[in-house]
Parts: sequence; structure tokens; C-alpha cells
Amino acid sequence: MQAHEIPASTLQCFASSPLSVGYGEVTCEEGDTVRNLYCPGCNEVFPAVEARCPRCGMLPVPSEDGTLDTVLIPRDAQVQSSTEVELDEVLLDGQQVDIYECDQILGRGGMGVVYLARNRMLHRQCALKVLSPRRVSRSIDYIQRFENEGRAAAALVHPNIVTTHAIGKAGRHHYLEMEYVSGQSLQSEIDRDGAIGPLRATQMAVGIAEGLSVAHRLGIVHRDLKPDNVLVTPAGYPKIADFGLAKTVHSQAHARLAGTPHFMAPELLEGEEATPGSDVYALGVCYYLMLTGEYPFEGDSMNSLMASILTGEYTSVRRQNPDVPLEIAECVSLMLARTPEMRPRDGSAASQLLQAVLGSTRDLDTLVYEAFHGIPDIEWSSRDRTIQVDIKRINGRHQKVYIENSEHRAGDRLLNIYSICCDSQPGFYEEALRLNAVVPHGGLSIKDIDGKPCFVMVDTFPRATVSAEEIRRSVIEVGARADDIELLLTGKDLN
Repeated sequence: MQAHEIPASTLQCFASSPLSVGYGEVTCEEGDTVRNLYCPGCNEVFPAVEARCPRCGMLPVPSEDGTLDTVLIPRDAQVQSSTEVELDEVLLDGQQVDIYECDQILGRGGMGVVYLARNRMLHRQCALKVLSPRRVSRSIDYIQRFENEGRAAAALVHPNIVTTHAIGKAGRHHYLEMEYVSGQSLQSEIDRDGAIGPLRATQMAVGIAEGLSVAHRLGIVHRDLKPDNVLVTPAGYPKIADFGLAKTVHSQAHARLAGTPHFMAPELLEGEEATPGSDVYALGVCYYLMLTGEYPFEGDSMNSLMASILTGEYTSVRRQNPDVPLEIAECVSLMLARTPEMRPRDGSAASQLLQAVLGSTRDLDTLVYEAFHGIPDIEWSSRDRTIQVDIKRINGRHQKVYIENSEHRAGDRLLNIYSICCDSQPGFYEEALRLNAVVPHGGLSIKDIDGKPCFVMVDTFPRATVSAEEIRRSVIEVGARADDIELLLTGKDLN
């Protein structure tokens, strides 16, 4: 099969009648509800008056009876999440489900409504996901799949995973009690801010990969990883939700796909089973979205979206956002590789790759702040990717120390710390060589500064592992040695 071919069975999953059944036939209703449309590509819900999905640009797709998939939402519903689905009922504030008292709606997902609730037995807040009874009735194995995978999710205990506390049923309501995370979804942040920057995006991707690695070690595949399913704590840490509870895109027994199409790996569209590698691919799509604010693969219909994914061709991250470093773009390319064998094999391998990239891209200003904040007689400033540290010595002299990254690739990159002693004059060479032999920290070398050779004290560290403490000790020592050599060779306070 060639990369651009779409299997007939897959096409059946997303087949639709002609789009002549357009938005013009779906009108807003008067009264207590307003009719919205549900995007099958990214799960966005939007008013029926819109021409296409405002998030991903996809046109509406008629359902099996020829009508557009719509969502009825109470006008006064307090819904914070943009990911809403068709629901047949919404519990009222204060309504009880088993031992839980529902306080308010937190959001709507692919399986039902999530409430901020109170466990009356344990006197604690929780997030209670209540399944839609209508959706339960549409699939014979839905409840069994929900219970099996809910139990599997309960085995996952990790700081980057939303903890599952309990699963149960009360009357016609099936529910899942989860840890309450006071924050917002990663998708909400992207919707609000667009691209969130290389550093923060990489930090988020590392946390998500760490959560995936735990699941993959236990043989659990998420199957529906996307920013809507990543909650961000007030401290900025990601926590993955809905492990193994992917939506079913089509319910025909002979052709079923689970997931959100924009984040589905090519092999899934070709009928292969979900694997840790397909979760890594979904993480790559999330990473691309965080870096650019755009999806790597798009289409105005499900078939065109699938064709785009299967070709594996997308606009480079650096073309979308020139501020993205080369090593990050390379990391995205590996995670979005067309074939699973070319990607990191699982969450653990993805985490190692991202950690190496993060070590090379971690905000140097943050490291320097941690190194020198609160220390008297030291000031610093940043310019043109170089940080200048000004040290006031106890003898009244001053010395500047410079901190900058080397030009090596991620994983091999060094942090260079140097300070200028004086001009490199031939008369100083002999004394400089003697001093270099006895210097206990760093080394004396010659470096071109603004086109002029100068003696400099230099120290280097692996960029991926350098700590704020190492930077502080090195800067102070290099600055002191460089100033001593400058005084010895010139008798002046030049730098």
C-alpha cells in the first residue's frame, strides 16, 4: 500500500452523504436550548451559524440519517471546556449520584459530563465523570470496555497522570471518580494563547511523555492523547486524563476506529491496532500544536484529513515558527515519522529524547536567576543569546563573565562560561602559559572578541545536565581567575 492510499474499510468508517445537507438546514432554536454542531475531526462544538469548525476548519459531516451531528446545550449551562458532545441530560447543581453530590459542570468530553463533585463518604472534592445514558445504549460493549479500561487506569499512579479513584453505577448512571485538578486543559491554553513557546512546549511534552512511559510499562495505551485530555495544574504541570477511554469514531463491528482523527497515527487509519508508538505519534501532534498553534495535518473533510495524514507531508515547525530551535524541529519530525519504526518506540524513549532537547533549550535566564538571585555584588543581563554577569570583587575591582550555549546539536551541546583577561599580546605568551599550568579551575585560552584575539578564562559543562549551582561556582571562579590574570599581566582593571 502506498502512503497516500486510504483503505476501503477505513473510508467506510468516515463515509458520509454529500455535503448538500449544509448548515443552512440547521437553524438555532428558540427557547431553552441552542443548536450547535459537533466537529468529528477535533471534537470542537460550535454554533450552527458558523460555516465550518473554527478550530480545525473542517466542514460538518452528516450522520447516518442524513442530518448534521448536533449538540443541544442549555443556554445557562456553565461549561468551561470547549470539547462538548451530544448529551441527553445534564445533572443539576446539588443533584446526587450515589455517594457524590454534583456541584457544577467542569466540562463535557467524548463519553459524558464531568462534574466538580463532593464524595460525601470521604469528604473530599473530586471530578466525577458521568456517562451519557444515550451513548451507553448505542454500543453493546461500551460499558464492559469502560469498566475494563477504567480499572486499568486506576493502576496508574504518577504525578503526570490524573488519578482514578473509583468506578461504579447508580441507577442508569455509570460514573468514574477521578482526582480533581484545579486548572485548565492544555487545549484551553492553546486556544487562548496560540503557540506557547519552545521552552514551555518542551517542558509540557516531557511531562506528558513521563506519564505515558508509566502506562506503557504496564501495557496500557491511551489511544486518545490530545490537549483536551491533558489538564494543567496551577503550577504548570501536565496531567494526562482519560487513559484508555478513547471515543469510538464509528460503531460498525467490522470497522471501528478509536481516537480523535487529527491525532491518529497513519497505521491506525490503515486498520492497525493502537500501540505505544501511536501514542508517541499523538504526542508529536500535541507538540507541533503547542509550538505553532496549528495542526500538522488538516483537511476540510474527514477523507481529505486522512489523506493528508497518510502522505506524512506537513509544513516544518520552523517554517511555521522561526523561533523554534533546530533540535526541537528534529524531535518533532522523529515523533511524527510516517512509520512506527522511525519513531521513539514508547513513552520512555520519547521522554529520553525530549529530556535531551529540554536540557539544550531550558531557559538559560532561569538557570542564571536560580544561580545568582539574592547574592550581593552580582548583577546580570541578557543580550543576543549571551548572558553577561557583572561581579564586584571585595578588592574594589570588577569583572564581567559571559555565559552562552555552544553550536553543537542537542545532546552534545555545551554551556560555555568565559571571562576576558586582556588583549593577547606576544609579550604575555610565556607568562600566560605558566599561569595556565597552575590554574585549578577552567583554562586560559585565546578567543576572538569582536575580531581581536584576547586571553580568556574558559570553563564548559554539558548543557543538558548543568545545574544552577555549577553555574554559580564556575562564574565566580572564572571571574576571579580572569581578573587576577588581568591584574598580573596589565596592572589595570579593564574588564
